[in-house]
Amino acid sequence: MDRETAADSASPAEAAINKRPADFGKGQGAAEREAVPGNEPDYGVRDADQPKLPVRLGLGLLVGPACWMLAYVGVSATLLPAKLDFFAPDQKVALIPLFSTIAMVAATISNIIAGALSDVTRTRFGSRSPWIVGASFACALMFVWLAFSSTWPMLLVTWTLYNVALNCVTAPMIAQLSDRIAPRWRGTVSSFWGIGMAIGNYGSGLIAAHFIADNAAATTGVLIFAVIAAVGGVVSPLIMHEPSNRGVARTAFDRDAIKRYFMFPTRNCRDYYLALAGKMLMVTGQYVIVGYQLYIFSDYMRLDDAGQTAAISTMSLILMITGIVFCVIAGPLSDRFHRIKAPVAVTTIMLGVGAFFPFFAAQPWTMYAYALIAGIGMGAYNAVDQALNVAVLPDPKTAAKDLGIINMANTLGQVFGPAIAGLVITTLGYRAMFPVETVICVIGGLLILAVKRVR
Repeated sequence: MDRETAADSASPAEAAINKRPADFGKGQGAAEREAVPGNEPDYGVRDADQPKLPVRLGLGLLVGPACWMLAYVGVSATLLPAKLDFFAPDQKVALIPLFSTIAMVAATISNIIAGALSDVTRTRFGSRSPWIVGASFACALMFVWLAFSSTWPMLLVTWTLYNVALNCVTAPMIAQLSDRIAPRWRGTVSSFWGIGMAIGNYGSGLIAAHFIADNAAATTGVLIFAVIAAVGGVVSPLIMHEPSNRGVARTAFDRDAIKRYFMFPTRNCRDYYLALAGKMLMVTGQYVIVGYQLYIFSDYMRLDDAGQTAAISTMSLILMITGIVFCVIAGPLSDRFHRIKAPVAVTTIMLGVGAFFPFFAAQPWTMYAYALIAGIGMGAYNAVDQALNVAVLPDPKTAAKDLGIINMANTLGQVFGPAIAGLVITTLGYRAMFPVETVICVIGGLLILAVKRVR
């Protein structure tokens, strides 16, 4: 593609970027340019370059997380525990933390490496899309393997490999919020991401709850989620249509480049690590309950199979509706009033408040009350969380790697939550897990309030 052709087909943001002297923007629709050794690209899109909301990019960032979250949460929160119940009923409570811990180690490493490698990838399809598509198909293949695994050690192997592949999807995907969205739209576009997360996070229960009757049903459910993972990995990049970046000068892998692209940030990073810690505690608190929701209904509330299916479906529906509604509201409001930090902190604390209800009574309505409050909080949180993450990046040129690290909080939280819950359940019983979540989420909210760079 030559410069004139690129200019003719450019969007307003693209055209503005193309007029910049000697740069290659990674913003929306940035055109391919001739590589000039030593000439660093101008990363990101400025407000003046993107006068209109990039709806197409927003839709791509909705479809992507909706599909991978549907698959991930549907299996991790419901179908994997169901299979463990079939294969190892006496060990299931102890096995959940084991699965989470081993998967976390593998996922953490893959998140950082995949993010860093996508930062330096140069292809006709851009730096992010090849990783998203390839890793999504790998996720689907791992689910097929998991579906037909018949022992818990084999489930552990496939679950670990799946988490490696999944983090090769998520790190490059969210980096496009930094690459291609102007600051003026990041709250709104972050809400697209949040809506996708809400659909995936809570809609997964509506699907998975119908496949817990026996192992054959659980196998069918996992295969359905495999298809969803593969479809999302293709459709999302097609919608976003990432441009070629073959014209960007390739990175020389010397000592400084390795430190920059593959190591944890060490400069201009106070707020970055506060946001990471706050996010990790929020997710940890969330997964204290989410990781054991099936067992909460079966072992704590003593519901039969039909009751468990109905309760999980109802809870998921409440979470999904409130999550989507408040995600739609919170993102544009954040852009309008230029507030990111306070909504993230308050909604983190709200999650802890909602968790206290099941402490008072082992009745399904208390979990529905939790779902209502948590859904409101998580909806608003998901709308602006990624905007906060982008705002505290130490270096936008290593966005995927740094966002991969900060979103590592998701992985760590999904491990620490079930691990803490398992420890509390085995020592103090199910009732004690709920105030534990409250304390964790309140601390997380206070850490986010300590961020200084944004309001």
